[in-house]
Amino acid sequence: MELLTLFFVLLLSLGIGLLAQWLPMRQQSRPPWSQRAPFLGGGTPDSHAWSRYHIRYYPMTLLLIAFEMEMMFMYPWAVVFVEKGMKAMMEMGMFLAILSVGIVYAWREGVFKWQ
Repeated sequence: MELLTLFFVLLLSLGIGLLAQWLPMRQQSRPPWSQRAPFLGGGTPDSHAWSRYHIRYYPMTLLLIAFEMEMMFMYPWAVVFVEKGMKAMMEMGMFLAILSVGIVYAWREGVFKWQ
């Protein structure tokens, strides 16, 4: 009996919800075709989508993500370091070494020089 009551309440709430959405839509008039037409639908664009973004932000963004990943992993590592000891220190050393290679590469490519 409880399952039947639950099913009835579910159907009733679903019906009221659908009715509440359908009634306002029924009273609105449709906008004219000029407002419903897609903007530049099928037309050729004037410029390429990537031409708006300058490429010099891309390497700086990758470098920011590398530093953010470093900080995101170092906070929980500080807690684990107390329990694991030297093993955790070596793992963090390898992680920082890999990030350092990325930073040295970015330095060689001139990412830190702002033009």
